[in-house]
Amino acid sequence: MFAALLTTFCFAASAILARRSAGMLGSQSANLARQAVALLILGLWAHCFGQGVRGPGFTLFILSGFLGFGLGDIALFEALPRLGAGLTVLIVQCLAVPIGAVTEWLWLGTRIPHVQMLGAAVILAGVVLAIAPERESTIPRGHRRAGVLFAIIGACGQAWGAVVSRQGFLLDHKIGLQLDGPSSAYQRLLGGIVCVALVACFTTLVRRWRNPNSVPQGRPWRDAMPWIIGNALAGPVLGVALYQWGLRDSPSAIVLSIVSTTPLAVMMLSFVFEKSRPTPRALIGSLLAVLGVIALVCGRG
Repeated sequence: MFAALLTTFCFAASAILARRSAGMLGSQSANLARQAVALLILGLWAHCFGQGVRGPGFTLFILSGFLGFGLGDIALFEALPRLGAGLTVLIVQCLAVPIGAVTEWLWLGTRIPHVQMLGAAVILAGVVLAIAPERESTIPRGHRRAGVLFAIIGACGQAWGAVVSRQGFLLDHKIGLQLDGPSSAYQRLLGGIVCVALVACFTTLVRRWRNPNSVPQGRPWRDAMPWIIGNALAGPVLGVALYQWGLRDSPSAIVLSIVSTTPLAVMMLSFVFEKSRPTPRALIGSLLAVLGVIALVCGRG
């Protein structure tokens, strides 16, 4: 439970850092670069201090990374320019909770106490109240539909990746292997980075085929590298390692419910570092989400 709370703030910091690197390099290039840096750091840990690629759950962690780091992140980055950050994160984080809960119930038979179900519902209500759009959207209908579809795919990728990770931990536990968070994050990233790299290469080839005479603009990699490293540390390294730790010890629905408060943490950090003032509705929603987290923690006992 504590690991999921820490994950929320790591993911929030990662989102803020990602804005800088994506603005300098483009979303797909920044995403691939942060995953490459994270793969190097997590690989050093896993092979020097952790369990490396050991365990019968290795294949499932690869699949989990393909779904979460790959499918989920790619769809998320496609939804962002179509819907905006607020609505995209709202759909992804909130839908991931019921999708993960139903999937884990059908596959693993995990049942959640009523108090924790109530806490999860309160968290989702708080997130919706805090960041739902205030006015009727001016986004074109076709553009909006595509964005919603990508956001739903992103939610499925995040939820299914979490559930598959849970199954991987269960397989390792059967042989007495207690896989640590960084090692499992490394195994996941091995699957995710392959998917992201293939999509990045494909989109680059398509762009060049459509505009063969276009000259690619120079990208300030040196200026962006501090933001890429910070994003990699906060997101794929520390954030996902803590995320995996939480999934090892708690059901997916509980972890996903707590992590769904990430948009609220982003709002709080934006207020501290970017002087972005939250609305009264956002503050009320934040309070509801915190009460939901308290219900989850109390219901665990």
